[in-house]
Amino acid sequence: MFEGEGQAGESSPEESPEPWFGADRVAPRAGGGLFAGIVVNRPIDQVLTYHCGLRLAASIRPGQRVRVPLGRGNRPAVGYCVSVEQSPPDGLDPARLKEVIEVLDPAPLIDAGMLELTRWMADYYVCSWGQALDSAVPAGVRNQAGTRVGTFLLVPEETREALRDQTLKPRLSPKQAAALETLCRATGPLTIADVCRRARCTTAPILALRRLGLIHSVKRRVGLSEATEPDDVEGEGEPDLRVTNGPPVLPDSHPRGGSGPTLTPEQDAVMAALRPALAGDGFAPFLIHGVTGSGKTEVYLSAIEQAVARGREAIVLVPEISLTPQTIRRFRRRFDRVAVLHSHLSDVERHRHWQSIAEGEVQVVVGARSAIFAPTRRLGLIVIDEEHESTFKQETVPRYHARDVAVKRAQLERVPVLMGSATPALESWRNADRGRYVRLSMPSRVEGRPMPDVDIIDLRREKKFTGGLSESLRTAVHRALEDGGQVILLLNRRGFHTFVICPHCGGVVKCHACDVAMTHHKGRRLLLCHTCDAERPCPPACPSCGAQGLHYGGIGTERLEREVIEAFPGRVVRRMDSDTMRRPGSHEEVLAAFKAGEVHILLGTQMIAKGLDFPNVTLVGVVNADTALHLPDFRAAERTFQLVAQVAGRTGRGEKPGRVLVQTYTPEHAAIAHAVNHDYEGFVAVELPERLTYERPPFWRIARVIARGPEEAVVEEYMKRLGSALREAAEPSVRFLGPAPAPILKIRNLYRFHLHLRCLTARPLQTLLHAVPARVPPPGGVELAIDVDPTSTL
Repeated sequence: MFEGEGQAGESSPEESPEPWFGADRVAPRAGGGLFAGIVVNRPIDQVLTYHCGLRLAASIRPGQRVRVPLGRGNRPAVGYCVSVEQSPPDGLDPARLKEVIEVLDPAPLIDAGMLELTRWMADYYVCSWGQALDSAVPAGVRNQAGTRVGTFLLVPEETREALRDQTLKPRLSPKQAAALETLCRATGPLTIADVCRRARCTTAPILALRRLGLIHSVKRRVGLSEATEPDDVEGEGEPDLRVTNGPPVLPDSHPRGGSGPTLTPEQDAVMAALRPALAGDGFAPFLIHGVTGSGKTEVYLSAIEQAVARGREAIVLVPEISLTPQTIRRFRRRFDRVAVLHSHLSDVERHRHWQSIAEGEVQVVVGARSAIFAPTRRLGLIVIDEEHESTFKQETVPRYHARDVAVKRAQLERVPVLMGSATPALESWRNADRGRYVRLSMPSRVEGRPMPDVDIIDLRREKKFTGGLSESLRTAVHRALEDGGQVILLLNRRGFHTFVICPHCGGVVKCHACDVAMTHHKGRRLLLCHTCDAERPCPPACPSCGAQGLHYGGIGTERLEREVIEAFPGRVVRRMDSDTMRRPGSHEEVLAAFKAGEVHILLGTQMIAKGLDFPNVTLVGVVNADTALHLPDFRAAERTFQLVAQVAGRTGRGEKPGRVLVQTYTPEHAAIAHAVNHDYEGFVAVELPERLTYERPPFWRIARVIARGPEEAVVEEYMKRLGSALREAAEPSVRFLGPAPAPILKIRNLYRFHLHLRCLTARPLQTLLHAVPARVPPPGGVELAIDVDPTSTL
């Protein structure tokens, strides 16, 4: 169950005077030690006060982790120290307080500014302060305190010299050379397993290098400051052979001046509007609305250069899928010290990044949503690219939205924040309309390139249409390929067939654990549930009525791939979805081959719809624009518009003109009609009044309460009791919808009921949800979740 916390104390960010986050120690009171406020990663609605004896009083500071006895059983638990005082809060008897067992960190992991930010998160997203703090400190940092022992590989200086003067490499196999270069690039000791993973090789070339005497192995105990550098997700470029196996040699603190292109008039106008804020020391939120290909990234880079030139750091948030080699190269070409935080980092690598950032060794932090908690010492700018992306929303406790946390952090640390998108979230657009954000427009593409022509293919009028490609789209692909162009095909559905149905009883084969249809994956000869990943064999007969002759229908990317290969023999076709991109590095390999022209047709799900810039793409085909349009979610139209508009922007980005074909059964729908005309403001003009009429965001604030458990009747009864209690305690301004079964009633054998709360402002919802659920605890086996500002209501 998720419970809230009391009000946060006032605090302000302050720069650390020492590595990591030093804070002034509180002197122990005469003869009595100190009193520490502790929060734990549990749904506990208070800051717990513990006594800290003289042995620990000299070392404890806010921001450190501690071990404390918790509950009636006094079981040891890890918590965070959030305050240290000479006397306990009023009303507490010092003699009855429990003692802190030990301080776990030699220096604070969290500074005053992050304590204040996480306190706000706990209040806003209705969770405990300890839960918010745990999300801000990566597991790799929490788990990797100490040292690492193992057998590590070392490269003698004579081997490095031979590799530098090019006399050694011709004598090595490609795999041996790759392994040796990986070792030379490392800023810390690597094991054989580390090298195999990074060089994508087996142990054989590494053992051969060792037999030749070119490398040595040694057992060592290393501290985490020496731990391995992050995986090079860029995957390209020459290794820096000057780096030794010791600490990295840091360059001067400055951007790589002169490397940026000349700004276009539009870019220059946006920068002129940003410069006063970038030169000052105040909070300033900007929404950059620029069409695809308008050069928003260059604006980000120019703004970051100004921040770095002032001796400040920048945080850049991008969707995980946009952490491509192409994106990372652009930042590394412009800045000397870039930390890239992505989901494939090991705990050791994540810890080392955290340490480097905290010690001021990094100029620019680029990463997905959790990068907003990067421990920068002198933050000067936050950038959120593709700010509309739903992946910025955390789906587990605390259910924060990184965009909104970024805005709050910028406000607390008094720095500018840039949010950019070709299709901004309606919440951001509305904030700009209300004057909360400054909106800056970039309506034209770089070098005056036209937006691509977009044509609709009305599938209701297509004859003999049984697969994924209509005759019109098939002809257009042929023409694009014959003219030397490349093609992108979007279908946001995985698998071969998207459902299996019985023609006799009409029953759809569903997952045993979830209330969703199973998807047929022909290559694996299995039915898969895309909700819980369960799999089962294809049934010989209908599970409901026993009839033979099940019908396999719908089309996913696997089936589309087969159709495209058959339709265009001799052409290289690659599929990008979560089924084919499981191996580390596979995403980068496919994009590199596509960029090099080795792949003619790239097809896949939404992971190919954004963040890609390939000048030779002359045709984009949206195979089915309706896949998400009719879901029972008030954001369905907005998401459809964004997806179609974003994928349409992947073409026409070079010298050759681009064309987009959109296949749909509902061409008259506003989301599709305006997307094909690149008309964001036209879509907004239709969608916003509807949102206002039905009391939905961005005009109303929403909180969703979800209960789940193994017995449907028990969950339903609990939600009725909770709903009644909430209604009784709510202010008159709060509206209720439900409780009712969730659109997907069952997931992983747990039945789900939900309740929606609406209000014109967020505070009445948060006050209500902090107070009432704790008074109506769920029965055993039932879990309760609270989602403030949900991005999905499924």
